This record gives sequence, C-alpha cells and structure tokens, in this order.
Amino acid sequence: MLNYVWLALILLGFASAVYLDVSDITSNKFRNNGQLNCTVEYSDSFKNQKTTDAKIIVSKKSFGEFYNQSIENDLVIPATLAKTNQENLYQAFIKIDNSAPELLKEIAASSGKEDDIIGQIKFYSTLDSSKYSAKITLESVSFVYLKKVTNEAIKIAGTAVEIALGLIGLMAMWLGVMKVAEDAGLIKIIANFIKPVTRRIFPEIPPDHPAIGSMVMNISANMLGLGNAATPFGLKAMEELDTLNPNKGTATNSMITFLAINTAGLTLIPATAIAVRAAAGSSDPTIIIGTTMFAAFCSTLTGLTMAKLFHLISSGKEKFLETVKRNLKKILFIILVILSVIVLSSSGALKFLSFIFNEMTFNLFKRTIEIISVIAIPVIIVSFIGFGAYKKVKVYEQFVEGAKEGFNIAVRIIPYLVAMLVAIAIFRAGGAMNNWLVPILKIVTDPLGMPAEALPMALMRPLSGSGSLGIMAEIMKVHGPDSFIGILVSTFFGSTETTFYVLAVYFGAVNIKNTRYALPVGLIADVAGILAALFIVTLLYG
Repeated sequence: MLNYVWLALILLGFASAVYLDVSDITSNKFRNNGQLNCTVEYSDSFKNQKTTDAKIIVSKKSFGEFYNQSIENDLVIPATLAKTNQENLYQAFIKIDNSAPELLKEIAASSGKEDDIIGQIKFYSTLDSSKYSAKITLESVSFVYLKKVTNEAIKIAGTAVEIALGLIGLMAMWLGVMKVAEDAGLIKIIANFIKPVTRRIFPEIPPDHPAIGSMVMNISANMLGLGNAATPFGLKAMEELDTLNPNKGTATNSMITFLAINTAGLTLIPATAIAVRAAAGSSDPTIIIGTTMFAAFCSTLTGLTMAKLFHLISSGKEKFLETVKRNLKKILFIILVILSVIVLSSSGALKFLSFIFNEMTFNLFKRTIEIISVIAIPVIIVSFIGFGAYKKVKVYEQFVEGAKEGFNIAVRIIPYLVAMLVAIAIFRAGGAMNNWLVPILKIVTDPLGMPAEALPMALMRPLSGSGSLGIMAEIMKVHGPDSFIGILVSTFFGSTETTFYVLAVYFGAVNIKNTRYALPVGLIADVAGILAALFIVTLLYG
C-alpha cells in the first residue's frame, strides 16, 4: 500500500508542476519582457554616483492592468539602482517583503532568492528633481513549479538526514536508560501492572514481553506532549515487536495496532499548538486542551477499531463472522453509546458539561498536567537509573550498551525518512495539493461546514509537521488565534499526527517493507480526528 501511495505522491506532484508551468507560460502569467508603468524616487546624489537607494512606486491601477490581478493599495518597493552604459536605462535590484503581492513573491522565488528581483528601468520624463516616470521590465520567469520541485526535493533530503542524525543523541540517552531499567526488571514490573489493558489491545504479545513496557512509555510520553522522549521509546518498542515477528519485513498485527495509537495523536497537552497560540497573542492559549482531548480520543478509538477490524478481515471470512457473532452485544452497546453522545451533544448537554468542567476543575487539571510534563523526564531518568543501582545493575556499562543501539537505529531510518519526505515535498511543491486535491475534497467538506481556509491544514497535517505548523501559524495570523478558524486548526494540530512520517520512521527502524494496511488505518484515524475536531469546536465555539 505504501509503495503505491509513495509513487502516487511523486507522479501527481510532477504532473501538477508540468501542467501549472505550461499553463503559466501559455497565459503569459508573469508578463515576461513586458514594461510596467511606475514612478521612481531617488536622491539627487545619484547624478554623481554609480548606485543609489530608490523607491519604485506602482499604482494599483497599473499593476491590475498589467498582471490582471487586483491589489488593495499602491506598491512602494525599495530598490537599489545602478547605472548602465545606455542613457536613462538602469539596473534595478528590488527587495520584496511579506507585504508584497504573491505574484512578485513567485517571481523572486523563481530566481532562488526569495526576497530579490532583478529588473531594468527606463526613465521617460522628469516629474521633479528626484522623481521620474518610468517603465520597469522584470526578470523573465518560467518553470516556477518544476524549479520548486527540484529545490524542495534537494532541500528536504538534507533535512531528512538532519532529522535522523538529530535523533542520535536522544536515542542514545533514552535507550541507555531503557537498557538499565530492563536489566533491573523494571520494564517487566510495568508490563505486569498494566497487563489487563495490554492483553486486550495486544493479544499476540506475551504479557511480560519487553515490548509492552516500551510501548507504555511511548504512549505516556505522547500523552504528556513529550515528543522527544516518545520517539526513542517507540522505536525501541518496534525493535522488541520485531523479535516476535515470524515474517521479517512484513508488519505484524501488533505493530499496526501500536502505530494506530501513535498516528492517532492521543495527547493531554498539545504543547506546540498552545505555544503557537500564545505567540499569536491568544487571550486563552490553553482553550484547546478540552477540544484536543475529545478529538484525539475519537481518533484513537477509531484507529484501534479499524486496526482490529482489518485484523479480523485479513484472518478470513469465517473467523470474521464468528467474532462478530460472539461480540454482537458489545458491538450493539458501542453503537448505542455513540448514538447517545450524538443526541446529548445536539441537545446542548455537552455544552453544559463543558461549562461545569471548565469552571470547577479545568484550571486544576491544566496545572497538574503542566507540572507532570515538566518533571516527567528527570523523574523517569533518575528513577530508572536509581532502580537499576538498587538492583545492583552495572548502570554505566548497561547505559552505554543501550546507547550504542540508539545510534544504529537512528542511522538505519535515514533511507526511509529521505524517501518519504522527498515524495511529500514533490507533491507539495508541485502544487498538487492546493490546485487539485483541495478543490476535489471541498465537494465533501463544504456540506460538513468545514471552512475552506482550514482544509489545507487538515490535509497537510498527516503529511508534514513543519508544513502544518506553518499553515496553522499563517491562519491564526490572518483570522486570529481566538477565532473559530483559529481554534479549529489548533485542535487539528493537537489531535492528529504526521502519519506518513511516523510510518516511515518506525517501520524503517526495523526494515519493514510490507506495511499491509497500516497506512489506511492511520489515515482513517486522522479523518476521524479532523471530523471530531470540527464537531466539538463547532458545538462549543461555532
């Protein structure tokens, strides 16, 4: 499945880039070699110098007639002018900032320098001693999207290696700590403590297997927003799960179930989203904790349900029907609970419960989780190492042995990470998402009441963490962090995970090439999280 998706991302990104570039060329979107009317202001000293600072003023009327695009105000663009051998002809080095029209930003980016455009200015008449009417010809632009594809693919390949190498230190530290805890028997104690839960979720894993402890630590770290600690624990869990794998290179049911929980993004404190909201000037950055918990719970429940359903389907028709008959009462009960939640929510009961929760316990709950998040890492390290010392484990030697394993895992995931991130970069840079995927999905999302501005965020979240973070920040900048859309995209970010990244890293750590149905399960969980976020945010703040 992942092979076909990977290939589709690359082909769609490339095809979109070619189509859009050909369209731009045939429509002469950038008006190559055309002359744009403008006014130029500069100091008198230019007469005795080779270069000078200047202002290029373009009226909104001239810009609109030239590019067939409207702008709100006249453009005042800083530039540096340089004399040429021809009279009244000057070289212009134009600086572009964030307030410039998108078209000018595209022209600047096409040359490789995102804030610089080179052009030629021809003076025609003097308006006063330091002001001239003129016409400017900007540098020619072509194949914008194909250039983006090339630049982004090269850039993200380097970024993927940096991400993997950046994990070496974290992996070495946490796997060293885990090795000490494992030799001391602490991981076995943790596994036995939560045996009643793990036995139902992971029936294929022996209750006292080391994988249970690693998975518990991973899920706990994710719930507390400790992503740096969660990844090493998760990779260690995948290695332990692979020891039970009878068919190396193929994902097991337990691996898929574990990654369904990971890609669902179950969390109590969406720390990154809260930080971005605070930076954007939100009056209540933590308002999304409740909505995030609700959406993440729905996403996780859906992910687990779909994983189990796919397990049954893959086991054969007879076993599937037998299991359904055996658990018919439980299935009917779950359906009844879901219908009850919908009825209560539509009647306003959920709003009332939310009000009571917010007024009575929300601040205490929030503060408790914040304290736990701060002290969790040092407490884990000290307690694990301390328990090892108490059990007379050679803590230093075992820590070093575990750290060596962390280095090997971090290096091993590089090819998988490069492959996935490059495909995503090509898909994004080629314009396939914004120009093809978004318009198609709007047919479905518009009737659901999802704002068009929030759809790119929902689509980007499973693909790229940094990309979705940028979209979220931009949306909050435009609409405000405390607006309905601002709260919605913050909840999207906090209650879902970068599914493609997680699958690439975790499966890459154990050389899994046949991922079976892990990707559909993860994406269905993402969709459930997005829809749950839309539902709860609309209910409470719509």
